[in-house]
Amino acid sequence: MVEKEQARPLAPAGYRPSSDDNEAVLLMKRARKQKFINCCGCVTAIVLIQAVVIIILAFTVFRVKEPKIKMNKVTVTKLELVNGTTPKPGTNISLTADVSVKNPNVASFKYSNTTTTLNYHGMVVGEARGPPGRSKARRTMRMNITVDIITDKLTTNPNMKTDVDSGLLTISSYSRIPGRVNMLNIVKKHVVVKMNCTMTVNISSQAIQEQKCKRKVDL
Repeated sequence: MVEKEQARPLAPAGYRPSSDDNEAVLLMKRARKQKFINCCGCVTAIVLIQAVVIIILAFTVFRVKEPKIKMNKVTVTKLELVNGTTPKPGTNISLTADVSVKNPNVASFKYSNTTTTLNYHGMVVGEARGPPGRSKARRTMRMNITVDIITDKLTTNPNMKTDVDSGLLTISSYSRIPGRVNMLNIVKKHVVVKMNCTMTVNISSQAIQEQKCKRKVDL
């Protein structure tokens, strides 16, 4: 019996890790966890920095500013007078306006067809359309808009006699320039520039004696 019991193989003893091995495993886990936390922190910091930069650019460089329209000069041509005071019936009076559009943005301002309407005491006496164009970034573009005034509409207006007697002709104009500002395909903004002007024309000298303009921009 003793010999048979000694012939049996001994069961392998279970491996028991030492305290040093346990500490090494814990250190590895902590290192991985810390590395993961650091990685997440870096990604979060980068995202936050990008967000802050975008917000700053949106309110500074990429902020769409109002294009400014200005009436520099108005010239009256083809004004034929009878007895030096009354516009000749059946003829057209041409009014040429020198208009400038200033673009203060860092991107170009591309506009479509412009429209200009002339009114005399609430009556439309002329209208003109300008071609589309583009105002470069931080540049001022100038264009001439010529409007033909139908003289017959002026002479049939009941206020014409009073203006002729005073030697001054008061006309109002309305210009509209629709367009769009595109900044690196990131910020796209439709813009409409409007301008109302009231001008007083000296009938004898055919010059603009007084002019007042009001501008409005819809963003």
